[in-house]
Amino acid sequence: MAGGDAELLGPGDPPPVEVRDRAADGPVIVTCDHASNRVPAALGDLGLSRADLDSHFGWDIGAAEMAAAAAAALGAPAVYCGYSRLVIDCNRPQDAADSIVPRIDGRPVPGNTALDERQRQLRGREIFSAYHAAIAMLMDQRARRGLPNSLVCMHSFTPVFGGVRRPWHVGISYGRRGRLARALLAELRRDGDLVVGEHEPYPVEVESDFAVPVHGDLRGNEAVLVEVRQDLLADAASARRWGTRLAAALRDAIAACELEVGVAPAGEL
Repeated sequence: MAGGDAELLGPGDPPPVEVRDRAADGPVIVTCDHASNRVPAALGDLGLSRADLDSHFGWDIGAAEMAAAAAAALGAPAVYCGYSRLVIDCNRPQDAADSIVPRIDGRPVPGNTALDERQRQLRGREIFSAYHAAIAMLMDQRARRGLPNSLVCMHSFTPVFGGVRRPWHVGISYGRRGRLARALLAELRRDGDLVVGEHEPYPVEVESDFAVPVHGDLRGNEAVLVEVRQDLLADAASARRWGTRLAAALRDAIAACELEVGVAPAGEL
């Protein structure tokens, strides 16, 4: 298993980030930090089974399809990470303990144990930094065009955690700037059939989240982290329906509040 080589991603590996519809002038940017369960060829399978990589440990099940449908419905650009969060988690600060997880479900991740600093930096530079630089570049381009840089980060969560059933169909979390998030919460709660959580199943925290604090709060942009329960995204068609449903709620939420253009520089990621 390579990992100490000069480069991590080889010519046969997919790119670390995909930006779709870059020129779209929709009112938000849609992102998906955990869109993929791919692993660079140099890392093999990280010593894990295919079932491990296909599970929620490897990615956010259904989130990529949901994000694509929402972006299409809103006429918005979308940014997707190309690799599994087991390689490096693109929604964690790189100094967080779970940036590169050593264990899942109580079991070691062989490809993530005993990494030296150079190996960690390779993953950070070639995947994490490439992904976030793409988001920052897109935001800079949109700011120059006078377009809002409100960020909508699409995620999914497991129905059961720690043996406890999670009741929420969808959760909305946000950082210091919550105007769009609160408007979206109000729109989603109009549907009496939905159980909608605020800062559920996880709150946004500077120590454990990256996208909302950095691309949102620090740059002066509205930023919303959307979490949908994975059993509601069991197939591609269901995920697309949820994406369309969220887009409709976002459209109404956007209409309810004026969105500003973030102008702060990206700085160092």
